[in-house]
Amino acid sequence: MFSKVPIDLGKISKGNINRDILRVSIAAELDATSLYEQFAEMTDDEELKRVLLDVAKEEKTHIGEFQAMLIRLDKEQASEMENGQKEVRELTGEE
Repeated sequence: MFSKVPIDLGKISKGNINRDILRVSIAAELDATSLYEQFAEMTDDEELKRVLLDVAKEEKTHIGEFQAMLIRLDKEQASEMENGQKEVRELTGEE
């Protein structure tokens, strides 16, 4: 979990800044999702558990939003994500 951006965005070229902002944002949302899901597993309070899991689900939506924007801005990322999905299908016999 981090509260400080793990890279110095001031050192990123203007041409790459938006892609890097999106990647850091995805990492932050993944981190938050993991944290909330772990907290939900730890608590015995069913109401708190429902709230934590609902918030974790919302974070997953945010991840999807950031990924959609990243794919728009980085065509290589889009292509490699497709390649990764294809490799998983091949490895798992899903094709």
